[in-house]
Amino acid sequence: MSLRIVLVEPAGARNVGAIARVMMNFGLSDWAIVRPRCDIHGGEARQMAVHAAALLEQAVLVDNLPSALEGCQWVAATTGQRDLRDLPLESPTQILPWLRQGPAALIFGREDSGLQRSELSLAQRYLTFPTDPAYPSLNLAQAVGLCCYHYACLSEADSRGVPQQESSPAAVRAAFEQLHGYTSDLEALLLRVGYLHSHTAASRMEKIRAIAQRSALTAEEVALLRGMVRQLNWALNQVPSSDRP
Repeated sequence: MSLRIVLVEPAGARNVGAIARVMMNFGLSDWAIVRPRCDIHGGEARQMAVHAAALLEQAVLVDNLPSALEGCQWVAATTGQRDLRDLPLESPTQILPWLRQGPAALIFGREDSGLQRSELSLAQRYLTFPTDPAYPSLNLAQAVGLCCYHYACLSEADSRGVPQQESSPAAVRAAFEQLHGYTSDLEALLLRVGYLHSHTAASRMEKIRAIAQRSALTAEEVALLRGMVRQLNWALNQVPSSDRP
């Protein structure tokens, strides 16, 4: 199965070039870059890419992370933060076999600050590297390279250890954009009925999205939940405006 590498706002052109090279080294070519802060087609990037310079042209440039994840059913995010007590952190050997099950994406954050909480909430699982606490920070290209190597080492048999329900053809896992559409509809409804308020909506929705992402919902289940939200909106529209919350 193909793995999409997703970079969020990379600032180093040389890093991007090195990533193109290591992706080609290990047979990966699907990648998306969210709002790059460097010239990914310039001389520095091409110098580091060497014979993988053509892969720089294939990178899909997008304005936001949800767009980069469209079509993916399995999404993992990398983080170097060890104090995320509410997010279970796992090693590459735990996460990468799981990503082989279907259309998947692996998200890498900014060189200087990593991924924000709102961005982490779009993933279902969270990958961290077992680095020495004395110097835990990895270079972005190194982190991508390690993941590409471990992913390439996997055989089809390595992904058979995951629960059968994860890959059953009878229960198609919801694509990222389906689940994101549902949580967006839910946010609008919760704001409308007063459960969410504008000043706290972002932090609460991070938690709600994280729960939804980790729930491994199928496309049919998301359609059911989204239908409930739409029906509730319809019912609210039937209430006289003077009686609405």
